Amino acid sequence: MEKKRALNVLLVDDDREMTETLGDILREKSYHVEIANSGNEAIQRVKNRPFDAILLDIKMPGINGVETYKEIKKIRPESLVMFMTAQSVEDLVAEALEDGAYGIMYKPIKVEEAVKFIEETRRGVLIMFVDIDMSEYTKLITYLEERRYRVAKATSGEEAIRLVQERDFDVVFIQTRMPVMNGLETFKRLRQIRSTIKVVMTTNYRTGMEDLIDQTLQENAYACIYKPFDAKKVLYLLEEAVSGKPTM
Repeated sequence: MEKKRALNVLLVDDDREMTETLGDILREKSYHVEIANSGNEAIQRVKNRPFDAILLDIKMPGINGVETYKEIKKIRPESLVMFMTAQSVEDLVAEALEDGAYGIMYKPIKVEEAVKFIEETRRGVLIMFVDIDMSEYTKLITYLEERRYRVAKATSGEEAIRLVQERDFDVVFIQTRMPVMNGLETFKRLRQIRSTIKVVMTTNYRTGMEDLIDQTLQENAYACIYKPFDAKKVLYLLEEAVSGKPTM
């Protein structure tokens, strides 16, 4: 049986005693745990590495939890964040949920509830779009996130390689034509890192890229799709890829 990867967890709360206690309990359950006692410290930690699960106090001095969450999502849009609160802060709770937070956990935190949230991150589908220009992906990413997909972005093949070394992505969409490292070269490098990853090639061009597209499909790319994207078709393709169904 394949051994489960130890999940990376970030606890964010200005209550140092609580974070140390909960952190010790979660480490005993074989999670990798880091602690931040302010929003700014949490943002810096997220810049340094990705986390599978983030437990974030909603009301902290300095920048509050919602403000911290918004900055985290700019850095790591695929992050799953559960807010924690001991106080009645309905306005912040509503804002957090509206902005896409996973949910709210009330203090005192029950260990079994924290573990349940952390383990649920294993089941979330993690995808990435690789393109030098991400401007046309905004609506598509919002559409997918509303359906509980976790979405990361990379603007070069090199960045995509780094992210795949850090995280277990289920599906990666790669723009065929990119400078320095093109889509085929990126695809081959990703497959060297994770042989099971499913890769979908994307392109703006219906002519002039046939050879490169053919090569990627011969190398067992999952599919090739053309821009502009139809969100429903992308969702259907994702559901097929994740379920293991072959493309038509």
